[in-house]
Amino acid sequence: MPDALAFVHTAQVHVPTFERLVQEMAPGLRVRHVVHEALLADARVLGLDDAALVARVHQAMHDAASSGARVVVCTCSTIGAIAERTATGDAFEALRIDRAMADRAVRTGPRVLIVAAVESTLAPTTALILSAAQNAGVEVQPRQLLIEQAWPHFQRGDTAGYIETLAQGIRAKASVAGVASATGAADVIVLAQASMAPVADALTDLGIEVLSSPAPGVRFAVRMLEHSH
Repeated sequence: MPDALAFVHTAQVHVPTFERLVQEMAPGLRVRHVVHEALLADARVLGLDDAALVARVHQAMHDAASSGARVVVCTCSTIGAIAERTATGDAFEALRIDRAMADRAVRTGPRVLIVAAVESTLAPTTALILSAAQNAGVEVQPRQLLIEQAWPHFQRGDTAGYIETLAQGIRAKASVAGVASATGAADVIVLAQASMAPVADALTDLGIEVLSSPAPGVRFAVRMLEHSH
């Protein structure tokens, strides 16, 4: 029996997260997970315009679909735009996990604060927000917040330290004008990397909507699958 849905990840830690989300939303759905850690590492060094990197991302998407998946989702926001442009020949739908989040963000905006722990994520996520705003016919004012000190925690497998450092960095940014007036600084906070999703639960008291990509992205992919029958 072929897989219905496939994911291309750049970290092994994402596999259980996305497997759980899929089974919550579509119990029993056959899913394939492919991990290519080097794609993110190389994107940070080579840049997103490197022809060889682009070819490897596209090949990874095709490889993920090779067992029959009709929808393939790239969960890495750094290379998501490249993955989304994969020429599929209508064999499958190529998606990026963060587009559904971006669509919601621009409807919540206009002041969108984009938060990342890896610098290579900021430009593609900002471009995505601007693209989503254009598609929605709205104006947005994206701003960026890089919390680089959080990433070493993630690389060591220290999830708690990663989430805590990110939450503290976002709170510090919000408190520049005082937490009470944080909504004056941003209408919505976008957590640019899938790994950052738990930060939203740590910031429920900020009074600002904090969006992450995994749940809305998986929900969109499942809905696309249902409509493809």
